[in-house]
Amino acid sequence: MKPTLFVLAAGMGSRYGGLKQLDGLGPDGSTIMDYSVYDAVRAGFGKIVFVIRQSFETDFREKVVRKYEGKIPVEIVFQELSSLPQGYECPVERVKPWGTNHAVLMGKDVIREPFAVINADDFYGKDSFKILADWLKGVEDKTNTYCMVGYRIGNTLSESGSVARGLCAKDDQDHLTHVVERTYIIRDADGLVKYKDDAGMMQTVEENAPVSMNMWGFTPDYFEHSEKEFKAFLDAHIHEEKSEFFIPLVVNNLIVSGTATCKVLDTPSKWFGVTYAEDRPMVVEKIQTLISDGVYPSKLW
Repeated sequence: MKPTLFVLAAGMGSRYGGLKQLDGLGPDGSTIMDYSVYDAVRAGFGKIVFVIRQSFETDFREKVVRKYEGKIPVEIVFQELSSLPQGYECPVERVKPWGTNHAVLMGKDVIREPFAVINADDFYGKDSFKILADWLKGVEDKTNTYCMVGYRIGNTLSESGSVARGLCAKDDQDHLTHVVERTYIIRDADGLVKYKDDAGMMQTVEENAPVSMNMWGFTPDYFEHSEKEFKAFLDAHIHEEKSEFFIPLVVNNLIVSGTATCKVLDTPSKWFGVTYAEDRPMVVEKIQTLISDGVYPSKLW
């Protein structure tokens, strides 16, 4: 059975201005999602599942999904604030989404096979999809066996300023032990990668140190664990307007409890994405370079 690619596309892109998931960045109008789907198809994924807000379903189907007809099966699920377990109600003051792992839970009724999770607005690179697909194909009959594509930190930095990244620690078998969020990471004038520690001091980090860019692989039992974790999260935080139920939170809890393992997969791919409108020209240029180098055709679909 081929693995499924689960694309988190429910964000409204408020900082970028509009639905950045639908912004055509390639010369043929292809979106970052289009390149991810293209990479997924040639890596051997068998189905794509998008989680979106129901309010932009019509635009999404017209501008995105129709391009994949005859190429790969596609399903759509919806993430809404009201999508809570039985017995829970969304507080009226809540406007912030419940988080990335809440979005993952929306796929529990349509995914029965090992699956990958990615952000819709991040460009991950073809090598990462191949590495992830090959790993997922090898865990079809396993449970509690997860992975994370660990990007080399030097391949994820911005030319425009500092970035926030989750620095990953792993054991001698390349299993994730924990992730530490660092909110200020830069390359200095000497070319060294440095981050600001909890005391505000700048520390040097190795160029190839792995970081999480929200590219995960799971066996389907992850949904059952997530449901239990989400109820515990709601019991503790349902009235906290800014609390979110993130994927690393759940993965960390399952690792610490000994319930699951998470392999860190190294990738040579360079990550890039659009966070602010000013990032757009840079992304367009990088995609054009990949086309010129023969990595992608000028017209994807």
